[in-house]
Amino acid sequence: MQLTPARGVFGDEPVWFHEPARWRRSGPDIVLTADPGSDFWRHTHYGYVHDNGHFLGARMLGEFVASTTVEGQYRAGGDQAGLMVRMDAERWISVAVERVDGGHRIVAVVTHGVSDRSVVPVGRVDGPVGLRVVRSGDGLSVEFSLDAGATWVPHRLCYLPPDLPAFVGPMAASPAGDGFEVVFRDIVITKP
Repeated sequence: MQLTPARGVFGDEPVWFHEPARWRRSGPDIVLTADPGSDFWRHTHYGYVHDNGHFLGARMLGEFVASTTVEGQYRAGGDQAGLMVRMDAERWISVAVERVDGGHRIVAVVTHGVSDRSVVPVGRVDGPVGLRVVRSGDGLSVEFSLDAGATWVPHRLCYLPPDLPAFVGPMAASPAGDGFEVVFRDIVITKP
């Protein structure tokens, strides 16, 4: 994971939460295969708690901007890849490209004890999608780009306790499928 500027601004090196069985670095990129049955969700509507998705997080204090470009070989409904900001198992936010009914959507999930989600259908995505989160004060802005970062579309603004450190980085899950491969490019985490 590329951390810019130097590591000392961010605290600890990135760590895996539920490391996938298969992953590798390819230069600055991270390539992983999401394990079957992996997911992140708490209670709402479905009645289950899943906290076994894959997440590589760098510990951040205060405000930050994190972005990446994801390109996945999504196969099954629910296959997803994106960014996560995580305080603990009951408080986290994710934004991801998710496969649904042969198409794709951008999904932001906000979890404070229970999960809720917001969805933007984007049709069929055959190329990379940019995802970005911006922590400022007590808010987290969630954005996406379908044109290589030329235009960022605001998707959601949500509450994030300002006094808590958070882990931030790429995430992936395959709740209903046999797993899928995804490439995370241009992973950058900076202070604003």
